[in-house]
Formats: sequence, structure tokens, C-alpha cells
Amino acid sequence: MKKIRIILLIVVATLALATSCEDDGGTSVIPLDEGAVPNMVKSTSAPAFIDLVKVNSGEPISLEFNASVAQGKPASTDIVGIYTTFAGPVYTAVLVSNVTLPQDFTITADDIISAFSEINSGADFEVGDVLTITTRFTMEDGTVLEIVSPDGVTGGTGTNIQTTVLFTTVINYPVSCTSSLGGTHSFVSTNLQAITGTCPTGAVTGTVTWTDQGGGIYLSSDLGFGQYGTTCWNDSPATSGGATFTDACNLIISGGQDQYALTYIWVITDVSGPELTMSWSNDYGDSGDVVITREGGEDWPELFTQ
Repeated sequence: MKKIRIILLIVVATLALATSCEDDGGTSVIPLDEGAVPNMVKSTSAPAFIDLVKVNSGEPISLEFNASVAQGKPASTDIVGIYTTFAGPVYTAVLVSNVTLPQDFTITADDIISAFSEINSGADFEVGDVLTITTRFTMEDGTVLEIVSPDGVTGGTGTNIQTTVLFTTVINYPVSCTSSLGGTHSFVSTNLQAITGTCPTGAVTGTVTWTDQGGGIYLSSDLGFGQYGTTCWNDSPATSGGATFTDACNLIISGGQDQYALTYIWVITDVSGPELTMSWSNDYGDSGDVVITREGGEDWPELFTQ
């Protein structure tokens, strides 16, 4: 299914490689700036998200992590935070200045409020907000390397740094609530649609597994609830490492991607006891309706989408 997309990507990549080889003049010499790369690791014994219930009730929260220099020799380091609000505005602040790495850190709600001039109290925390924590390096020659730019886009002035997938340069703490939607749930899909025009007219049944990733984030084993496996496409389930959705205090935020980098949007239409009814679609024209029955027959929370 959709294999033509992969073929096109391969052709484009091949052409780009050929062009780059022609342009290097046969020298293959590219000057590299000396940089530095952080490695950020969340503590496994501390919360992976900012608990909105605790913040609103005045209970203490502690975000614990370790920061180290994976590559390079910075002259000084700041631990910085980028607070991305669900409404859109993005704030930037230094959480801890001029630190020596490696080091373990603990950040509280009061620390966040003190660091960000735009955040005045716990009441300013909203579901869907995300606090991103990373480093800002100053090199011996005075060059400042921002791992995340002030507008919240990953890749600031540090985009010339030599990086590797072995390191985690940023960690994210979403503002959320305790969530327990994980499990293997049964579903009944109807009204399946695809551009092939060959989808079944009857109901399709199966199971979907939602694996808890922490912080209200779940990995879904099938974003399209059986649609790919039918005569629509005769393909494997719509999933990937990015096939995730978020439960932010019962607000379901979709937008996960399948193995073809297609983005899925879920719209909840009804919640009745253990049955959750949704409509879904992706940006390739696939769509359907599904009723998901919770594992064990437990009632779903009052889940909703916007």
C-alpha cells in the first residue's frame, strides 16, 4: 500500500546525493565548526509530566533529570526551559545558570514560576502546555549554542553542532494529569473509506493496544483500527514509533503518524460506559468510524477532543 510514495522518496534522495557529489568539486572537504552536544535523561523515579491536579492544589512537584556533555568542551553551560503553551505563545527562560556538568537537577513548580516572567502562579499552567528542558552552551570563543531556538523550534544556533541519535538533547514535560488508558481494547470499525474504493461495506472487528509511554502519552498499535488490513489496502496495521496520542486530563490530542508518515486525527463523538466512539481520518483520504470497548469492560473516563 502506498509503495509509490517510498519509491519517489528514494528517487529524490538519489538525485540529491548525485547533485551534492557534483558540487563538492572532488575535494569532499567541508569545514566543521567545533560544537557541543548535551545528553538529557529523565529520572525514572520522578514524574514524567507536570501534574496539573497537584499544581492546582498546591502540592509539591519535582521534575528530576540528569544533564551531561556528550560531546565538546563548552566554557559554560546554562539549563534553559522553553515553555510552549497549548494556546500558542512560547516563553524562554534560564532555569539554572553557569552549571558544571554532569549533574542531577530538580525543578519544582515554584522554580518554573520564578524563572518565567510570563507565568505568575500555578493557575497559569494549562492542559496541553509543554515544558522543554535543554542546555545553552557558551564555547571558548564566545559562540553561544542554543539547542532549541527562543521560538521553541528544535535547532537553534546550535544546528551546526555534530549530533548523534545516541544522545537526547531535549526532554519534555507536558502539563497533564494521571492517566490510565493503556491496554488491549477491542474495536468495531464501520464506514471505512479509501481512495481505492474497495473498502468492505460491513463491520470490521479487531483489537488495538495502547502502550503507556508516560506523561499521558500512548503508543497505538493501529491508528486506523483495522482499515489497512482490509480490502481497502491489504496492508499491515497503521502504526510506527510515532503513532502516539496524548491524554491531557481527558482531552485526547491526536496527530500520530503511521509507517508512511501519514498523520491521523481522531474525533470523539460519544463516551458511554466502556464504549468509546470516534471518527478518524488521515491526510491521504483514509477515514472511518470506530467503537472501542475498553479492556476488562471498565468505563472510560469522560474523554473528549477539540
